[in-house]
Amino acid sequence: MQTELSNTLGVEHAIFGFTPFPAVAAAISRAGGFGVLGAVRYTAPDELKRDLDWIEAHVDGKPYGLDVVMPAKKVEGVTEADVEAMIPEGHRQFVKDTLAKYGVPELAEGEASGWRITGWMEQVARTQLDVAFDYPIRLLANALGSPPPDVVARAHEHDVLVAALAGSARHAVKHKEGGIDIVVAQGYEAGGHTGEIASMVLTPEVVEAVDPLPVLAAGGIGSGQQAAAALALGAQGVWLGSLWLTCTEADLSAPAVTRKLLAAGSGDTVRSRALTGKPARQLRTEWTDAWDDPNGPGTLPMPLQGLLVAEALTRIQKYEVTPLLGTPVGQIVGRMTSERSVQAVFDDLTRGFEEAVDRVNRIAGRSGK
Repeated sequence: MQTELSNTLGVEHAIFGFTPFPAVAAAISRAGGFGVLGAVRYTAPDELKRDLDWIEAHVDGKPYGLDVVMPAKKVEGVTEADVEAMIPEGHRQFVKDTLAKYGVPELAEGEASGWRITGWMEQVARTQLDVAFDYPIRLLANALGSPPPDVVARAHEHDVLVAALAGSARHAVKHKEGGIDIVVAQGYEAGGHTGEIASMVLTPEVVEAVDPLPVLAAGGIGSGQQAAAALALGAQGVWLGSLWLTCTEADLSAPAVTRKLLAAGSGDTVRSRALTGKPARQLRTEWTDAWDDPNGPGTLPMPLQGLLVAEALTRIQKYEVTPLLGTPVGQIVGRMTSERSVQAVFDDLTRGFEEAVDRVNRIAGRSGK
């Protein structure tokens, strides 16, 4: 499963795996793909350095990359306290009431409230880059569109390719104009932040719009047959995220989340603003239902919503309050029915890809007679 892009990056298979787990990222690269570590949860440079050190020690010299969440425009001088002050008291009370309704215990005194979505902030994202460029990363991806021009230039100075996610051809063209090297066409089916156009429609539109830039297809891809379809639509690889969540190398914070993922069908996700304030596909839960209820206060814009619910989500995960417990995941969750190693997932992907290519070749051969 090789393309011009995979050959450029020196990987055996054009499978790009996004994950927040260092062990999964390293395993993806070792298996012949390209592991991409998500950095948004790292608020301290030392934590990111620790995990990049770990990847370096376990990737067997194979290439890997980093995914950040960084606005295209600089937002300097804004502190987390400034943002916190913008959150209405009514929304805080709604969170308290919802947690009380389900009997979610408080955190212990002095216990940290867990991950807070601050990676979008200028100073946090740039400290991540200060760390990352000390490592031999081959790719820098940005989940919020094109990074600032100086970041693109800095990446290129380090011989690092830059990728950006796009939910429409219009967004993809802006990435091309901003000097981006790779566009990730992320369809409606994808987990996390995603647009409203399905992958089957989006991928060829983006391929045509940004030609000759390489395009990776994302969303609704969880088998080798689907990967073959993406390449048939003009993509030079696939960008997979959800599929790795139930791998044995993953380190989900609550075992109950894994159980819910394994039991979920493709219709059990919802595109909700409950997590960050931007539409993000995730497991549908009574938590997302509460925020999407028209009788509620409604969600806040990003990043206010993420800061508002950070402690609540930590409590829900720590105490495994099942009705409220969820995670970002795409519609491909219906294929995630057992815990498997990253290598086993890769074996299935490559086998399915070969089967799909052979099937099409047989069809084409018959048509040519």
